[in-house]
Amino acid sequence: MTRNPVTGGARRRFTTVGFAALGAVVLSSGVAAAEPTEEEAQERYEQLQEELSGLNETFNRAEEDHEAAQAELQELQERLAEAEDELEEMSGEVAGIAQVAYTGSPYSMFTVLFGGVPDAALQNVADLDYLSEGQRDVLSGYIEEVEHSERLHAEAAETEEKAAEALKEAETAQEGGEEALEEQAEVLEGLGGVDPTSVEVADSGGGAEVAASGDVQAVLDFARAQIGKPYVWGGTGPDGYDCSGLVQAAWAQAGVSLPRTTYDQVNAGTRISRDQVQPGDLLFFYSESAPSHVGIYSGNGKMIHGSNPSKPLEEVSLAAYWDGVFTGAVRVG
Repeated sequence: MTRNPVTGGARRRFTTVGFAALGAVVLSSGVAAAEPTEEEAQERYEQLQEELSGLNETFNRAEEDHEAAQAELQELQERLAEAEDELEEMSGEVAGIAQVAYTGSPYSMFTVLFGGVPDAALQNVADLDYLSEGQRDVLSGYIEEVEHSERLHAEAAETEEKAAEALKEAETAQEGGEEALEEQAEVLEGLGGVDPTSVEVADSGGGAEVAASGDVQAVLDFARAQIGKPYVWGGTGPDGYDCSGLVQAAWAQAGVSLPRTTYDQVNAGTRISRDQVQPGDLLFFYSESAPSHVGIYSGNGKMIHGSNPSKPLEEVSLAAYWDGVFTGAVRVG
């Protein structure tokens, strides 16, 4: 049975994503000042890496919101169609009486009631004094349901449109962040520097792979099998992943259903301290309350993760850079 450590409402409502913060990336995404030092270039690279992680998670949340808005719109479209069909398919006898009384022509009941001014539909029913009270009540109920469904549908369509716009903005911002990071990587390399976020595992002083048992071993085996696959924006596999997509897919191998984004994954288990981490635990970075990056601890001071599109999923040492931006750990399962 699938276990889900996350609780909450059955339906997620769209929340407009604030993009004021994304403007900061646009303003700060230029390459560092002319002829920077290697130290300055590395510092700038690290800053852009953090910004890019935030943009990825903002994109993931905007994508989730858009999918939820689309699903709700589809549901309301079906509800409206059903309400209209029910009104249309009411008693043939009642429909026939209304048609003759109002037009003398074979228009449908729906046309008779809604063909004029929509607000007059209920009054039209009230005027059908030759209908029984029960018939009028049934007609009124269907009409109210149609009108209510139309209002909800219009609201859902507006929400979906806003969600689509938010997703497009998030995608544009992340593309700009990715380009800025790539440019800065070239600057850093030209100065003889190396990517501080990808310290080789061989340099970490770690030993052999740490063995785990049961569910955790399934998680680690899956995560290691993904090493070398491309980092993909919003990727959930199987051909590519982003950081939270990899974590979600890996823990699914143990029957645990984790939420999609780092913002939610950080609340999907038991918080533990850095010195308590064990293989399989989730490591979070950059922010304690709303982290924008996550990796899976694999033992011996290492983690498996994906950091940005310029390099594949990898296993790296936590020493130096990643321990410097570590903000929390969570144990799931």
